Amino acid sequence: MKNLFPERSYMKTGLSIQQLTPDEKVTRGTNKVKRGFARMTKGGVIMDVTSVEQAHIAEDAGSVAAMVLDKLPIDVRRAGGVARPASIPIICDILEAITIPVMAKCRLGHTYEAKVLQETGADCIDESEVLTPADELRHIWKWDFAAPFVCGALDLGSALRRIDEGAAMIRTKGEPGTGNVAEAIRHIRLVNGEINEIKRLLEVEDYQQLLFKSREMTCSYDTVLETAKIGRLPVVNFAAGGITTPADAAQMMMLGADGIFVGSGIFKSEDPMQRASAVVLATSYWDNPEVVYEAQEMVSEQKAMMGLTGSEMKFKMQNRGAKL
Repeated sequence: MKNLFPERSYMKTGLSIQQLTPDEKVTRGTNKVKRGFARMTKGGVIMDVTSVEQAHIAEDAGSVAAMVLDKLPIDVRRAGGVARPASIPIICDILEAITIPVMAKCRLGHTYEAKVLQETGADCIDESEVLTPADELRHIWKWDFAAPFVCGALDLGSALRRIDEGAAMIRTKGEPGTGNVAEAIRHIRLVNGEINEIKRLLEVEDYQQLLFKSREMTCSYDTVLETAKIGRLPVVNFAAGGITTPADAAQMMMLGADGIFVGSGIFKSEDPMQRASAVVLATSYWDNPEVVYEAQEMVSEQKAMMGLTGSEMKFKMQNRGAKL
């Protein structure tokens, strides 16, 4: 995913330079490094974990990264109250225990929480709607960080706004902790449709309408134009929310997702290791129905998480976040 536009001045902040030897140094935190890290996870599964034991299951099953949080989304719903990031000792223990990248969630708009998570050495920070938002008007300005960020998006406008703020990875929102993939499907179809719309505008060279679309979505014209030129988001886009079965994962990949986030669907089932392995298999071979059939055969619906009914779901996590 080549960046077709020169970096704007604010993209060059957040750099971290480490001296390795007197003659050698490494620079971290550039836009190229952040997006490059996200791209290395492409085609894989990232699993929500709350303990070292779950992190080992994620790694052994073939997950490309582990996302650390205090409670799985379904437990956040049931517990109520204010949901905050995982404890620092848990994050550090998981960083020491596994070899795959470790991500951690902070609250929407909580800049200092993100600074603290960066100090742990976490490989990526998720500004997550699963946790209780700290700022309902604005998200974190992510260019000031050396660590890459992943952010959720309901539609193309919210995705491009998060990219303008410095997100290196987008997570198309579903409804986490429900066991229902319908919202994830709805939102990735919406994003794809909106990308096709601006792509057609570029093909007929209707730059005035492209400018209007950027104003309508309250995001930068440069980012809209870049997206229209490449015909997809400028950063990696994973699907998330309600993905529970191997077939769910394959469906999201078929619709154009670059990878899958999954949590409650794995660790609230009675067969977490088998289900985790099956979801990874189906994600990797989504375009081969025979392999997805084998993956689906590995899991039992009787051992799946129960999911939530509409009456049990008191609020929608997907709707959290700044509107602009």
